[in-house]
Amino acid sequence: MENKVFILRFRKINKDIFDAIKTNRKKFETRAATKRYKTMKPGDRVVLICEKQKFDKLVKRVQLFPTIGALLKHYKPSQINPELKTEKELRAMYNSFPAYKEKIKKCGLLVFELE
Repeated sequence: MENKVFILRFRKINKDIFDAIKTNRKKFETRAATKRYKTMKPGDRVVLICEKQKFDKLVKRVQLFPTIGALLKHYKPSQINPELKTEKELRAMYNSFPAYKEKIKKCGLLVFELE
């Protein structure tokens, strides 16, 4: 089975997250487990894009969680975003993304570890 390449776009407002992944301060990225990302598996590559910058990373591991609460049983908020300390901050971050509350409720959350 051939490995796939996924495109992860970051809004300018989220450049801090993009930069944290680029500098390896952030090894775990999340996306709502929509049809677009649900097939992601170890060995796939992700191309991360923010404005005119881009780089790629290898996907080391992928996990699906039905809720933010389930995710937090395995990961600390700071592992998802190095700037966050609490569950409340993490939930606020997800709620700031367009339509994310509904997407998470419908599809769950995918966590992928990047190498």
